[in-house]
Amino acid sequence: MPDLSHFRKLITDRLEELDVRIHEVDHELGEPKSADLNDQAIDLEDDEVLESLGAAAQKEILLLKLALGRIKDGSYGTCAKCEEPISDARLEAVPYAPLCKRCAQAA
Repeated sequence: MPDLSHFRKLITDRLEELDVRIHEVDHELGEPKSADLNDQAIDLEDDEVLESLGAAAQKEILLLKLALGRIKDGSYGTCAKCEEPISDARLEAVPYAPLCKRCAQAA
């Protein structure tokens, strides 16, 4: 059985990091754009990258919150498909993992 307090802290720390990242992305996206057309094109490309990073962060936040829910209901660390334990090494690498390595590879 995984050390739930360790993984809860790992998840909450990551949520805090992502919250900071999203605020930074929002701030950058809110910056005024240059009047120069060439600079505007670069700014638009940068905005697309920032929006992509923001979307990835929001997706990870959702997955982490779901993992916290599994900690709360007692199912954290158990594969949602085969119901075998998920290795601590996998949870260290992917703390929101709902599937063991074998089931994730088969999916």
